[in-house]
Amino acid sequence: MKIVVFSGAGMSADSGIKTFRDSGGLWENYRIEDVATPEAFANNPQLVLDFYNMRVADLRKAKPNAAHLAIARLEEKYEVEVVTQNVDDLHERAGSSKVLHLHGELTKCRSTGDETDIYPMPEAGLMLGDLCKNGFQLRPHIVWFGELVPAMEEALKVVRSADLLLIVGTSLQVYPAAGLAFEAPQGAEVLLVDPGEMPAYMKATVTHIKEKAAIGVPKFVEERMGKI
Repeated sequence: MKIVVFSGAGMSADSGIKTFRDSGGLWENYRIEDVATPEAFANNPQLVLDFYNMRVADLRKAKPNAAHLAIARLEEKYEVEVVTQNVDDLHERAGSSKVLHLHGELTKCRSTGDETDIYPMPEAGLMLGDLCKNGFQLRPHIVWFGELVPAMEEALKVVRSADLLLIVGTSLQVYPAAGLAFEAPQGAEVLLVDPGEMPAYMKATVTHIKEKAAIGVPKFVEERMGKI
């Protein structure tokens, strides 16, 4: 049996990772247009780098929560792949071995001249003047608003291989990623773990565990680990 986990911001909420939808979060003091678009980086690269350096610093203080740890535990009995909208590394730090990041990774940076030229994020953060081996400025390895999602084709393949699709902590509002929720093969079991209301058009085909990730996912895993 193959379990595919499709995770969103709610997966990491109990680890203290904020998103632009959270009130009182890091994003509340910034407009998306000013810090998370290619145009923003062209217009004010220092502001963008400062913003992402703060996010990296917050991530380094965060720890995987019970949901991340439970998903990693599934690998004891099942084939498991994770497709995540999150840019943190908490799935990996919890022990998940196959994680595909749709929107990039805060722990990495890349060349502005070649998006495949990727480096670890410097310990001190990313600065103007930090260059790739070919002399181009480095930027966060993040898919900004308005950019293509290079991992989407691979994500589609992964979701379409699922016997069980576990959707966790996503509003299903950010496209194209949200469309993955509807790509499980016919006959696959689909579950949503999220405290919010499930879209009406999903109710006929999806089982809703109306809990936040750190509560609902461990319950699901505990129940499934007794089954082969």
